[in-house]
Amino acid sequence: MVNDPATISIIAPFLNEEENLPILYDRIAATMKTRPEVWELILVDDGSTDGSTDWVRRKSAEDRRVRLIQLARDFGHQIAITAGLDNARHDAAIVMDADLQDPPETIPALLDQWRAGYDVVYAVRTQRAGETILKKLTSALFYRLFARLTKISMPLDSGDFRLLDRKVVQALGAMREQHRFIRAMTCWTGFRQTAVPYERASRHAGRSKYEAIHLFRLAMDGLASFSGEPLRWFVKIGFLFALLGIFWFVCILLNWLLGLGYYPRGWVTLASLILVLGGIQLTAIGIVGQYISRIFEETKKRPLYFVADDTGPAEPRR
Repeated sequence: MVNDPATISIIAPFLNEEENLPILYDRIAATMKTRPEVWELILVDDGSTDGSTDWVRRKSAEDRRVRLIQLARDFGHQIAITAGLDNARHDAAIVMDADLQDPPETIPALLDQWRAGYDVVYAVRTQRAGETILKKLTSALFYRLFARLTKISMPLDSGDFRLLDRKVVQALGAMREQHRFIRAMTCWTGFRQTAVPYERASRHAGRSKYEAIHLFRLAMDGLASFSGEPLRWFVKIGFLFALLGIFWFVCILLNWLLGLGYYPRGWVTLASLILVLGGIQLTAIGIVGQYISRIFEETKKRPLYFVADDTGPAEPRR
């Protein structure tokens, strides 16, 4: 049961969103105007080089519901979300993008489900404006592959846009691994979870900071952090090739014993086997290296981020 006046932290990481931030603020303020919740807006600067930070600093001085957390450099989107959650002090936190693809008008639906007793409320995309067919297909493939390999079922077409109850925020705060995949980490925590549909808009201004290479790295971080299955794949592949090698040897031996007269050229067989097995071994070494690299980074126990500037705790009001 949620007791009023409930307090909400809305967290929006940003990177060079000078044109979008004023509109984001206006739409959030208009949406929350009719709600009973008391709210604050935490804007996390992940290394902006345009006028975004200056605008947030001015807005924070004008409206104490707005708080700027400026990271010392670009630590990455998932770390920026973590910084926002670490500084969320209220009954629930809502994470959303600052580029207006996550419409603030969906926030009331998230809050209603939270008031109904859910601890995690995902926003699930029914439409994805401005995205290519290739991106949609690869996204759907990744979610299915991730669920199969990790046994963690993330809702299809969900992103980072979600509401988290205070106890979920605290659970995520206790998980300090360097390679973070907030969506999967949220699923892993458990708690009561549900989804609300929304139509994802195209960008209002600017261009996406999530290019193909960043999405690929995020996918690899998610798989490596939550599954050892890729390592087990190569045990199975190695066993399969051992069986094939034994079968091929038996075939050649029978051919010689029965005098059938067919003897394959040795160099062809050897060259093929070397190329196939060499490729598999290099891939396996690369995957093992990824896991070892993550172990090395975790053992250093470095802070996830450093804060260059903080306008101080917001003073939420209606």
